[in-house]
Amino acid sequence: MTLEELQERFSPNYRAVQIFDWLQVKGITSWSEASDLPKEMRGHLETQYPIYSCSIEKKQVSMDGTVKYLFRLRDGEFVESVLLKYEHGYSLCVSSQAGCNRGCLFCSSTIGGLQRDLLPSEIIRQIHAAQKDGGHRISHVVMMGMGEPLDNLDNVLRFLELAVHPKGLNLSSRNISLSTCGVVPGIKRLGERRMGVTLSVSLHAPNDELRSLLMPVNRQYPLSELIQVCRQYAKQTSRRISFEYTMLHQINDTPAQARELAKLLRGMLSHVNLIPVNPSARGGY
Repeated sequence: MTLEELQERFSPNYRAVQIFDWLQVKGITSWSEASDLPKEMRGHLETQYPIYSCSIEKKQVSMDGTVKYLFRLRDGEFVESVLLKYEHGYSLCVSSQAGCNRGCLFCSSTIGGLQRDLLPSEIIRQIHAAQKDGGHRISHVVMMGMGEPLDNLDNVLRFLELAVHPKGLNLSSRNISLSTCGVVPGIKRLGERRMGVTLSVSLHAPNDELRSLLMPVNRQYPLSELIQVCRQYAKQTSRRISFEYTMLHQINDTPAQARELAKLLRGMLSHVNLIPVNPSARGGY
């Protein structure tokens, strides 16, 4: 719930502010931790409003300090998050779904298909868990973990609303990036909300024939529709769009394809991020 929704549900108003602070800033895992709430209220909250937290199942730390978390959710499903340190602070890559149904051939997240959508609280709890574990404030969030955020758009929009709330995590919308494989209706809705988040589009091919082979979503939303809605989003938000392009040897990495990509994006406020592919159990790239 937003603070405003809590204030409609609980009185006096300062109780709603306390509840919001415990949930969104302190990230409690049990109502028993909310020490400034009356015992009777804590019991009511424990019964009627269970807190869905995520616990660290596995943690891997690389030599450069990057931390990869495997989080266990309340029902035994798993999602991954990655914490990265930059000069400007700490950034967390979060998941929006357990698994994914989009079937991109170079992505391991799709192997088991979609298990379920994550609730807004389960997305924000990844931030709380990483902050508590590392003792660092996370100032940047990228929605590039497991799942397609725009297939879980209602919950993602609520997460964004909570994340930028001044009495919550107080993240800047400019410091939040959302990555999509190209779900055109979702990009339209996101643009209409004008939340100002950075849009990252997984492109990976400069033409429909190759992109439809690598990414089944392109058969539903071809490049002509995708690029048109991206141009519209850039105009609506005045934000530069980032196009993610995984380099697949002798498949999408030729000079001719680079020129084709440049022609496709010409005139748009954009950035192309070239990514070396990591070998995975899917696709054999």
